[in-house]
Amino acid sequence: MTGRAIVLLSLAALASAAALRVTDPLLALIASEYRVTPGAAAAVITGFSVAYGLLQVVHGPIGDRIGKYRLVTAATALSALGTFACAAAPSLGWLVAARFVSGATVGALIPVSMAWIGDVVPYERRQPVLARFLIGQMSGVALGTTAGGVLGEAFGWRAVFVALGVLYLAISALLALELRGNPLTRRTSGAAVSVPDAFRRMAGLLRGPWVRVMLVTVFAEALLFYGALSFVALHLHERLGVSLGASGALVTAFAAGGLLYAALAGRVVPRLGETGLVLTGGALLGIAWLGMIVAPSAAWAVPCLTAAGTGLYMLHNTLQVHATQMAPEARGAAVSLFALSLFSGQSAGVWISARIVDHFGTRPVFAVAALGLPLLALEFRRRLAARAA
Repeated sequence: MTGRAIVLLSLAALASAAALRVTDPLLALIASEYRVTPGAAAAVITGFSVAYGLLQVVHGPIGDRIGKYRLVTAATALSALGTFACAAAPSLGWLVAARFVSGATVGALIPVSMAWIGDVVPYERRQPVLARFLIGQMSGVALGTTAGGVLGEAFGWRAVFVALGVLYLAISALLALELRGNPLTRRTSGAAVSVPDAFRRMAGLLRGPWVRVMLVTVFAEALLFYGALSFVALHLHERLGVSLGASGALVTAFAAGGLLYAALAGRVVPRLGETGLVLTGGALLGIAWLGMIVAPSAAWAVPCLTAAGTGLYMLHNTLQVHATQMAPEARGAAVSLFALSLFSGQSAGVWISARIVDHFGTRPVFAVAALGLPLLALEFRRRLAARAA
């Protein structure tokens, strides 16, 4: 009974990831319409990410209380409204505000879905199942960057948000049908805990040393990686002369790398183990961002982005599996704390990178990622090995 339910959650993850990445190839168009720099236009990414992260403190406890699948269904429907508001924004300020509102609801989709999977799938099977679930997220990255670039170039950036809003409505209808027909989707894990108590329990999780290690690690991962990824399309467009549509399409090579990992996870995970995945992922990330710095053409960037996607999901999927097991008795709250750290790091990374890009260009941002991500992977591998011992 879980197969179809997880596929539909994966579709919700697709829409969530598309919403996050859809503005990457649109920065030049938004900057041109509102007569600001690309770094200033990047506030549409930061605003979305800040709301996505901050509202995790609400999503997790509510999901534990009322049912995680029910919350994902409602949040998907509400996300359509915020997305349509983006399409109608009369100024950059209004667009940032609308992105903030949509990020507040979109933020429930992936973390709460992961927590529901953690409730119904045993730990020993969870890493491959989560990898398959994340096919939706990775496909969303590809859809967001490709559709954002192609539709934005052909019809304007507002049309992109209209199309995304329609997608949310369709997925929410499918989720509602599954919620009605599948009793497993209606289970709750926190019926005896009030919402205020759920919030206090979430705060109490921070006392755990391993929880703090996880949160700091995913914050740093997001800061370094997404601070660089958000400006890849701009780099391809301005530095390598690629059109906006083609630059968005090329970024899908990152998603292709993640899909490659998902396809091979069943064989790779037992062979490498968690520490091997982390180490290999960190090495691939360092090589990928070094390659982006010296890439002489768009064709050169494709294998670099593919390696970046594979490396990221080797590292990040390991983090996600541990996130679902940080506190099984309050899994929704624990995974939401994880997502809060993830998107706080992403927001900080985009904000810092935007200032660097406006003054020094994109290459210094890529250099920081090339150095920092392998070092982060080495440190997390050390902590994993110590914990296992």
